[in-house]
Amino acid sequence: MPRPLISLLGRALRLPPPRTTYEVNHDVAIPMRDGVVLRAGHYAPAGEARGTVLVRTPYGRGLPASLVQGHMLAARGYHVVVSSVRGTFGSGGTFVPMAQEAADGQDTVAWLRTCDWFDGRLATLGGSYLGWTQWTLLQEPPPELRTAVISVGPHDFRSAVYGTGAFTLGDFLSWSHQIAGQEERGLRRIRNLATAARRIRPGLQRLPLADAAEPVLRGRAPWYREWLSHHEETDPFWEPMRAGVALDRVTVPVMLISGWQDLFLDQTLDQYAALRARNLEVSLLVGPWTHIGVATKGAPRTEPAALAWLDRHLAGDPGTPAAVRMFRTGENKWHELADWPPPTTPRRFALGTGGTLGSVPAAEPVSFRYDPADPTPSVGGRVLSGSMGVRDNRALEARADVVTFTTPPLTTNLDVAGTPVLDLALSLDNPHADVFARLCDVDPAGRSRNFSDALLRLDPAVPAGSVQHVTLRLDQCFHRLPAGHRLRLQISGGAHPRYARNLGTGGSPAYGSDTAPSVHTIHCAESSLTVQTS
Repeated sequence: MPRPLISLLGRALRLPPPRTTYEVNHDVAIPMRDGVVLRAGHYAPAGEARGTVLVRTPYGRGLPASLVQGHMLAARGYHVVVSSVRGTFGSGGTFVPMAQEAADGQDTVAWLRTCDWFDGRLATLGGSYLGWTQWTLLQEPPPELRTAVISVGPHDFRSAVYGTGAFTLGDFLSWSHQIAGQEERGLRRIRNLATAARRIRPGLQRLPLADAAEPVLRGRAPWYREWLSHHEETDPFWEPMRAGVALDRVTVPVMLISGWQDLFLDQTLDQYAALRARNLEVSLLVGPWTHIGVATKGAPRTEPAALAWLDRHLAGDPGTPAAVRMFRTGENKWHELADWPPPTTPRRFALGTGGTLGSVPAAEPVSFRYDPADPTPSVGGRVLSGSMGVRDNRALEARADVVTFTTPPLTTNLDVAGTPVLDLALSLDNPHADVFARLCDVDPAGRSRNFSDALLRLDPAVPAGSVQHVTLRLDQCFHRLPAGHRLRLQISGGAHPRYARNLGTGGSPAYGSDTAPSVHTIHCAESSLTVQTS
């Protein structure tokens, strides 16, 4: 790659100047224990190296991994190995998402030990699926491992797919479609990228979901039907896709990076809490980004931070201790904190008469009708594709199947930090139902922008008509509502296609097709919202 381009990108990413030249071998063979051979690129710096960085990816060894991880780090003195995981981009075997990475990661480290240039100092790095490959390796941390830099990476894939009780439809159909066509080339590849939203739409809108996806995926993503078919939490199918034991076994410093609108934000913050509780050195950086935005808009902040972390923990340079760096949305300002969440004070709001949110609860209940034949749409939020991130919710809130409760204009700033909690008393005429809750910041012009939400699939064993008390723990957030703005609570029966609609008839998420509506009745006098204020 031309050196001027490398230098230009380094400046754009706010990296320090290169330390050395390097060579690249784009076709390295890495043998696995079962005879399968993985393909990798090796970026080798001239002179004495500062350690080795391992990147394991299903997305190919070209751009952006070759540029951001390969060239940038090699120019700063690190050996970099970018390996395509099993069944992708020339690596042998069959790609089985998530389930295959633990053994292959260990075998890759075993291969490193045979390389005469490997000096025994190892770090892992990468985001999203590349973060998942790190957590699987951390279940049995290699003795050579010095540190890990994990960006937007889950440690429990089953939780990402079914953690709310509903199938996370939009994200994982779109991801499966992306993987199925990612090795196509030329104009065909460009066309598929440009038309992806239209192509996957039938798989989102039609029923049953497993059959609706077939024309979209065309047999190239067999795992998708398996994910839909194995919806029970205790199903052993998910065991290879759960790496939570790594949180108890990792012993090296870890850097965690996420965005407030990333689909894996909850897991990143759980990872931080677990490692912090064990007194491990752990750094946390959360910006105002979506999943994709972490690697694009966030790169000028995340890449220098990751390099500084490697310089300290892999190369042994002096550096500052681990930090918690959080961007407060609404204020649009970075903060360095002692811990997450910061000290807070709870503030309780009652669901009041006429859709107010304040100190006096309404005596009368409020009802809305959810119809899975015309499901309440999802707007923005922590999603991988489609309408993502912070969006204006006014059109959504105008629907008859959405109810809102809103404060008067605030007289002072309201700083919310941590986990908002909605204690909700409701009854249903159909026990097969979901509830979706969202917090929005309403500005003086009336724009209603989301900053925290949650969906919960309700227990169908609760008899129809009975009042049930449920607790929704909304997304952790760090948000300022300025004086003059209003806080709005939004409640509905779903967010489709972000989450698969509750059909109202029970049965399998994969094969159900019959639908029935449900009337949700909110008992305001027994319900409340609590936010943590800092």
